[in-house]
Amino acid sequence: MGVSGRGALLACLLLAAAGAAAGPGEDRFREANDLVRSGDYPKAIGIYGELARSGAESATLYWNWAQAATARGAHGESLWALLRARELDPGDRAVARDVERLREALNLDKAEVAPEPLAVASRFARRYRLDLVALVLLALSLAAHGAGRLRIAPRASLRIASVALVLAIAAAAVPLAGSFARPTAAVVRRGAPLLDAASPSADATGTLREGEVVPVLETSGDWLRVEDNAGARGWVHQADVRRLDKAPEPPPRG
Repeated sequence: MGVSGRGALLACLLLAAAGAAAGPGEDRFREANDLVRSGDYPKAIGIYGELARSGAESATLYWNWAQAATARGAHGESLWALLRARELDPGDRAVARDVERLREALNLDKAEVAPEPLAVASRFARRYRLDLVALVLLALSLAAHGAGRLRIAPRASLRIASVALVLAIAAAAVPLAGSFARPTAAVVRRGAPLLDAASPSADATGTLREGEVVPVLETSGDWLRVEDNAGARGWVHQADVRRLDKAPEPPPRG
């Protein structure tokens, strides 16, 4: 079964589990799922986008979006939606499996969908709540230090305080490192041109691969300056890429 056929099948199977996770836009979410079932993928995607922009984001919403996009042949958009779902819920194994499956279907190297190593550290920290772990260990270190000052098993207390402090620093270092990751975007249009200026009349210096994830270097209006996996830099229109660090922009008027 091809990518499109598999996406259509999954779109039908997801409906029962999806309704309970819809959140504030439950009725609209169910409406979109019904549209997927009936084969009206563009309208369903429009509603998913509307919900995402309104703040009703969830890994489930983006997973459903990905199935609808796959069913209509928009594989770059599908991979973006799955990656966005992974950003919201790094521990979702079903999403991780679908990301890997679609990456292989698009013939992308692993480096082409994970160009920022620090972003991996950020997801790891969110998955295991290392910020909270660091706070707990710091509190334990302070409590043990206080017990040592009060002569309550002083040697053991000070040893515990030292070990807990080291572990707290190590746990806090991971999310801190992840915070320095550059924002990234996924290419959602096949053959998206990489231009030498932020203008539709600029010369194309190359093309981007559908589904490729590229670091975002700067923005200018509707344009993003990015760097592809080969190191080439240029400008791409926001209609051709989707940011992974925030909800999607409204579709361009035209």
